[in-house]
Amino acid sequence: MFKLLSTANPKIQKGTKLGYLSFILHLAPSTLSGRNTCPKATPGCIAACLNTAGRGGMFKKGETTNMIQQARIRKTKMYFEQRDLFLATLEADIRKAIKFAEKQGLIPVFRLNGTSDLAVEKWGIIEKFPQVQFYDYTKVLGRKVSHLPNYHLTFSKADGNDADVAEALLQGMSVVAVYDKIPKGVPSADETDLRFLDPKGIMLGLKAKGKAKKDYSGFVIRLTEVA
Repeated sequence: MFKLLSTANPKIQKGTKLGYLSFILHLAPSTLSGRNTCPKATPGCIAACLNTAGRGGMFKKGETTNMIQQARIRKTKMYFEQRDLFLATLEADIRKAIKFAEKQGLIPVFRLNGTSDLAVEKWGIIEKFPQVQFYDYTKVLGRKVSHLPNYHLTFSKADGNDADVAEALLQGMSVVAVYDKIPKGVPSADETDLRFLDPKGIMLGLKAKGKAKKDYSGFVIRLTEVA
C-alpha cells in the first residue's frame, strides 16, 4: 500500500492504545548504502543500531542481507539519486496514510528518521501538513526546526556525546538514553514511541535490545555492573 512508509514496527504500534497510528520511514543507517544518513553516528550506535532488530535482522544462514535491508538501501539510493521522485512519493504516501489512519479512527503521526538522522526539516514536506504531528530522534544538536511547530525532536544519548546531551537538556529538549536496566525514577521510553507527548527537558530510558545487549562501548549505560 505504501511505497516508503510502514507501520510494521512493534514499538510504534503501541501508540494505538493512546489513539495514534505512527507511520515510519526506514532508510539504511549510517553508511550502509554507500551514503551517510547519520552524520553524528558513533561507533557504539552503529554497532547496536536497531536496523537489525526484529525482521530486519533475520538473515538466512550464510547471508548478510535480506529483503528488508535491500528495500532500505533502495529507498536510500532513491533519496540521494532521485530526490524529486522520492519526495513526491513520500508526500503521496503521507496523504494515503492520513486517510488510512482516519478510517480506523486513529490520529496519524509520522517519524521520517526511523533508522537515519537526516535534516527532514529541509525537505519541504512537514510544512505541507501543518495539522499533522511529525517527530524524530536525533544526535544532531542545533537543528533549525522552530519554524515547524508540528515537528518534535528528542535528543539521543550515545557514546561520547555527553556535552551535547547537557546542552540539549539546557535547551529544553528531552533526552533518551539506552540502559542495560532502566533505573528507578527514569521514565521508560519503551511504553510507546510517541515522544512528542513527553514533558520537556527530561531524561528517559530505553532498555537495550538486540545487539545493544552486548554493547560495552559506552553507548549503553550499564548499571548492573556498577551497582
